[in-house]
Amino acid sequence: LDVGGAAPLSDVQRHCEALAEEPGGAPFAAAAHLLRWFASTQIRNGACLGGNLATASPISDMNPLLAACRADLVLRSAEGSRTVPAKTFFVGYRATRLEPDELVETIKLPKGRPFEFVKAYKQSRRREDDIAIVTGTLRVLLKKVDAGYVVEDACFAFGGLAATVKICDAAASALLGKPWSDETRDASVANLADEVRLAAEAPGGQPEYRAALASSFLKKFWTAVDLELGRPVAETEKSAALSFVDAPKPTTRGAQRWPVLDAPAKGLEKSYATLHKKDDAPLVAGNSAKHQAGLRQCTGEAEYADDAPLPPGTKHACLVLAKKAGRILGVDTSKASEIPGFVAVYGWDEVERGLPGAKNDLGAIVHDEECFATREATFPGSVVAVAVGDNPEAAKRAALACVVSVAEPTPAAPCSIDAAIAQQSFYEDTRHEATSREWTDGALDAAGLVRVSGEVRVGAQEHFYLECNTTLCVPQDDGGLDILSSTQAVAKTQACAAHVCGLPMHKVVARVKRMGGGFGGKESRSVFAACACAAASKLLNVPVRLSLERDVDMRTTGMRHAFVATYTAAVDPATKKFVGLDVQMYSNGGASLDLSGPVLDRALLHVDNVYKWPCLRARGVVCRTAIPPSTAFRGFGGPQGMVVTEHVVEHLAKVLGEDDGGTALREANLYAESDETHFRQPINTAAWRVPRCFERVRETSDLDKRFADVATFNQAHAHRKRGIAILPTKFGINFTAKFLNQGGALVHVYTDGTVLVSHGGTEMGQGLHTKVCQVVAQAFGVELSKVHVRESASDLVANSSASAASLSTDLYGMAALDACHQILARLEPVIADRKANKEPCDLASLAGAAFFRRIDLSAHGFHAVADKRCGYDWTKPQDDRGTPFNYWTQGAAVAEVEIDCLTGDHEVRRADVLVDLGCSINPSLDVGQIEGAFVQGAGWLTTEELIFAETGAQNANHAWFKAPSGTLLTAGPGNYKLPSFNDAPRDFRVELLDRADNEFAVHSSKAVGEPPFFLGAAVLFAINKAVQARREDLGAGDAYLPMRAPATPERVRMHCRDAIADDAVRALGRDPATWQANGSY
Repeated sequence: LDVGGAAPLSDVQRHCEALAEEPGGAPFAAAAHLLRWFASTQIRNGACLGGNLATASPISDMNPLLAACRADLVLRSAEGSRTVPAKTFFVGYRATRLEPDELVETIKLPKGRPFEFVKAYKQSRRREDDIAIVTGTLRVLLKKVDAGYVVEDACFAFGGLAATVKICDAAASALLGKPWSDETRDASVANLADEVRLAAEAPGGQPEYRAALASSFLKKFWTAVDLELGRPVAETEKSAALSFVDAPKPTTRGAQRWPVLDAPAKGLEKSYATLHKKDDAPLVAGNSAKHQAGLRQCTGEAEYADDAPLPPGTKHACLVLAKKAGRILGVDTSKASEIPGFVAVYGWDEVERGLPGAKNDLGAIVHDEECFATREATFPGSVVAVAVGDNPEAAKRAALACVVSVAEPTPAAPCSIDAAIAQQSFYEDTRHEATSREWTDGALDAAGLVRVSGEVRVGAQEHFYLECNTTLCVPQDDGGLDILSSTQAVAKTQACAAHVCGLPMHKVVARVKRMGGGFGGKESRSVFAACACAAASKLLNVPVRLSLERDVDMRTTGMRHAFVATYTAAVDPATKKFVGLDVQMYSNGGASLDLSGPVLDRALLHVDNVYKWPCLRARGVVCRTAIPPSTAFRGFGGPQGMVVTEHVVEHLAKVLGEDDGGTALREANLYAESDETHFRQPINTAAWRVPRCFERVRETSDLDKRFADVATFNQAHAHRKRGIAILPTKFGINFTAKFLNQGGALVHVYTDGTVLVSHGGTEMGQGLHTKVCQVVAQAFGVELSKVHVRESASDLVANSSASAASLSTDLYGMAALDACHQILARLEPVIADRKANKEPCDLASLAGAAFFRRIDLSAHGFHAVADKRCGYDWTKPQDDRGTPFNYWTQGAAVAEVEIDCLTGDHEVRRADVLVDLGCSINPSLDVGQIEGAFVQGAGWLTTEELIFAETGAQNANHAWFKAPSGTLLTAGPGNYKLPSFNDAPRDFRVELLDRADNEFAVHSSKAVGEPPFFLGAAVLFAINKAVQARREDLGAGDAYLPMRAPATPERVRMHCRDAIADDAVRALGRDPATWQANGSY
């Protein structure tokens, strides 16, 4: 096959697929299989092999294939052409034999020969649209002799093992003339392992895993060839040949089930006796409706902060960042001023001089940050100044031209929890403890109990909202500022911008129409960027726009907290009842406190999950480190606490010898309605439905049968294993800080019967505006299309809490309903008169009549959660601390996975998720929230890994990453991997619990944003069980496996503990029994 250097890869793929069916088609089949997984369809339509070859990426998929398959490259210049073997084309890192005046004209890929076998392999952090960790193409030519075969030619080519394509000539040469046999295979695997061994500090890290992958690919290849030749292969060994690369891309299916209402449900609002009632009013609140901006979002017509039309004269800003942590020695801006289009660079000195009354201190709770770092850069990425230019490129170039000099800290600041513990670097005010009434020292040491102790590690997670933080500041003629910002916290943005600019709050208006995702990352960490932009705008007195690029956003705004927990737990083996749990948790708070205290507190309040631990002591403290401040993220510490709990339950089940995966143990220890949590809140504070959810999902998922099916599958397959896990959850709804549990709304009724609503919440894709409109439409008896929310703004609803804690519908639905109630009360005389005269009483008729009677058709509504149902004060004695949660959102999930024990690849075969949402206001939106939360939760614990450089600490993680300590390696989509479509469950079934209500929220609904997130952890524990099954095959499965999260392909594969994995670990002088893959915690 002759391929033009510029031929689109999609065309190459189609030709290879056709040629694969012909004699000699093995190389083309391998190429077609690899190209299916290369990037995306859009990229394949434009990318070409010539470009792939010229860039000479050491982790290219196609370059090893061309080298292994004897391809030749025709290089063309003005002087003529020459032919170079692909095998010798690559001469170094990003270096080739291509001369400056040459281009790749043609790639000549020869067809295969009789008895020539070619297979391509690839392993990435996720299957789809991802660069390889290791990729390889293996080719062997056999000659038939007597009753068997001998090796006549071979080539093993790999990407991801060296600075260029790695051709393993020694291992291939050692095969020549050898019989194709199991003995030759074992020797070849050993030879290859010697040839691909990597140094401990090899660039890219993962030296043990990458070496093991190469040998694993060879084992897969050999088994696949044996099967094609018809050689005898043990039934259990056949699974070694399987690879996702050449398997059909799986299809997905889903099912959604929810109860259908015939009338609006009554919840907290049933005390509103004067609500307008109309027999033929449509059911709106409780009915599925499209997200009101959904179509515009899908077509690109929805306007975000980044899309807002720019006023004339707008300048553009870019943040000036410190590259390392330490004492700031100075900032040289001289080169920046030489950039064409340069306007200015402002640090705190310029802000302080130019804006009387300006203040530099910031912080979500404690003001321990600076808008512009003055004396110390507390982490790599600290904002030192803001550069302004006529256009975005000029601003970026100016920012990069600034030289920030930072002294090396002595000793180096800790970046990990381990280093922080060693240096005793803590935020001491966050050190909290919650204990059950029954707790006594020594309670877990009683005779006859089964005790376990261990450690749990859970990694951080990047929010990776689709829209990075963006701010547009426009000065006003009264000296104030109008701030359009992609923020979850309008009032916080207003207050902080006023603070930094030296303005009173009534001169600053902050607003947002919608965000392209938030997940908690724009609750407090959007503020510093808005303030920097506001200061520049105020100083210049011109509009200024600041839009963070993805890598800057990731380096500065923070992430979910990594946690490390140590535990001791005990169970009575006779009754299978839990006796107690003693847990100490540490979180990585980063360089400033932000919201780390409340996040840790919520972890402490959720570490019981749904189980009665009679003796429970939960302690925690936040670690101070030199990484970006960790912050709020969907679940707000609750998922980390519950992951710890479920590890403990799994550990106990393993030691007890439970053969049902811990299902019966969980069920036996669920809270009863009469129980009390360790933080002294009665379970019957709200209806307790976890036992019902657990039993229902166990039944609908057919768990017991599938558990047996998984065991049967695992017995039949040595190299593919399945796991299935069930997890329950309860998630407490409220801000634990009492003052935040309030919200306001403004409702205007117009004389045509339409309604405009403003409220303190913000829309980030979750459908809050749609739900509030449904509540208002139901109150007024109008169609949903008659109600609209334009934007969220501080001059419409003042002093709003951030849209967080899953509480927004509860607060703003009730606040809007309160406003409707006020208007409807004013309309009662009008309604009475019109009914007496038999005149229409639709809203338009009523509003028109009321206007002529001079009746106010606007109202400000307000709602606050009842005093006795919110607020938890850690400073008080435990019995006096209060009730943190208004109610629980509850649920359970079952997940089944299959892993490839030779590569660590996994797929989620099926997920069954059941959530108690009371009477949902919008079931279809809520199901979407559940599906998204589940996949995001699974991503946190599988594909998503944040990696920081760490130096100066003993056994520092990721020492290969030669960058200042605390620098984020995974700053962008190239290295940080969200779940792709292929990572969603193949069979995804979601159900809302029937016959459920909730008297403590609007229309009997329940919060949905965060609670289902933890259920994605069922994937982690299913993977753990699958790995454990492989370890048991190999005699290494007696002890509980404390799988660290995320369960990346590296961790999954290396924990399978076969000879290949163990040898790769031993080769670097480490003990396979105790070795763990590096991680940033």
